[in-house]
Amino acid sequence: MKHSSALTVLSMAMLLSACGGEADSTQARGPDPKLPEPQRGLLPSMKIAEPVAWGEQKPTVPEGYSVTAIATDLRIPRQTLVLPNGDILVAEGRGGSAAKLKPKDVIASVIKAEGNTKVKGGNRLTLLRDADGDGTYELKTVFADNLNAPYGLAFADGKLYVANQDALVRFDYQDGQTKASGPPTTVTDLPAAINHHWTKSLAISPDGRSLYVGIGSNSNITERGMEVEIDRAMVWQIDAATGAHKPYATGLRNPTALTIQPGSGQVWAVVNERDELGPDLVPDYLTSVREGAFYGWPYSYWGQNVDTRAQPQNSTKVAAAIKPDYSLGSHVAALGVDFSIPAMGEKYADGVFVGEHGSWNRDNPVGYKVIFVPFSNGRPAGEPLDFATGFRGTDGKTRGRPVGVTVDPRGALIIADDLANTVWRVTRNK
Repeated sequence: MKHSSALTVLSMAMLLSACGGEADSTQARGPDPKLPEPQRGLLPSMKIAEPVAWGEQKPTVPEGYSVTAIATDLRIPRQTLVLPNGDILVAEGRGGSAAKLKPKDVIASVIKAEGNTKVKGGNRLTLLRDADGDGTYELKTVFADNLNAPYGLAFADGKLYVANQDALVRFDYQDGQTKASGPPTTVTDLPAAINHHWTKSLAISPDGRSLYVGIGSNSNITERGMEVEIDRAMVWQIDAATGAHKPYATGLRNPTALTIQPGSGQVWAVVNERDELGPDLVPDYLTSVREGAFYGWPYSYWGQNVDTRAQPQNSTKVAAAIKPDYSLGSHVAALGVDFSIPAMGEKYADGVFVGEHGSWNRDNPVGYKVIFVPFSNGRPAGEPLDFATGFRGTDGKTRGRPVGVTVDPRGALIIADDLANTVWRVTRNK
């Protein structure tokens, strides 16, 4: 799109979104959010995340903690994985090939592009190593390249698993290895037609036998038809040895990150919900992923709130839809989740960290930070706590956008920032 055309599109977006009359409101968060009535307009409100460099600034972390950039000049870092020896793998890339169906899609693509990095995706895994444990990762090297928009990462029993946008693949791995010994082996193909939501999230069971892959929908609300949603908007369970797979849970519009709860082995996910029902619908959420459960998409949201845009409706499905465990607020775009450990400090010892990439479709932006959701007795309990902020400043400028969050067993939180192309490490001060 030429520059003049882009300006025309942006002007149209601002004019049309102004017609929506968006009101300020507090995001409903927690296990039982009060949801507003749906709002329908010609276009949702859209806000460009005006990017600027971090410069001398850093994310803001709680008192008693420090944050360091351990890798810069990456090529769109998405998710990270801490290997048994403390090395960190970073998945870098950009995927997707969905055609734009209506004016909103064209306008949104321009606005989203303004708020994203202009760097070309790496389609690779980068390895970071801090050999002497001083917090400085002196080695940054390409572990594997020529991948296809890698995103989810998992490790077990000498096997490194990578969820590309089109396939789950596996590398053999030996402790201390800095480069893959050869091309990966395909475990199983993944749905890749259109790939409106291209990210494939990944987690592995504690025994290493089952892999869980989150697969997003091919639309906001079935505007491309249900035939392109086959095997999508769900979590697959995959046999690590054979590649055999089955739906594990369905009706999850875009399960962007998965993690396993220590002790119980329960799968948890953060899910990005549907758009175009107003600035405060529908909440993105954190939830345990129950085997055989249906979470509503496309027919309903947050349990059995019917979305009349999904046609034909399915009353049986709506009746079966269960509520997620915890609302994160609407349009925060949660893209990362991991369980904490006591080494992260008493206040953050029991719960999950969530990376919120940030909204593009609200006049008043939300997200753009890492939060902590406290747990009690294995469940979310209480208000979320801000943990790493400042990615979007009070000046309205955006310096970074969190994606994956990974807890290092040695007592650190690793944050992938795909706008600044940086990996941050947050630690407690000694």
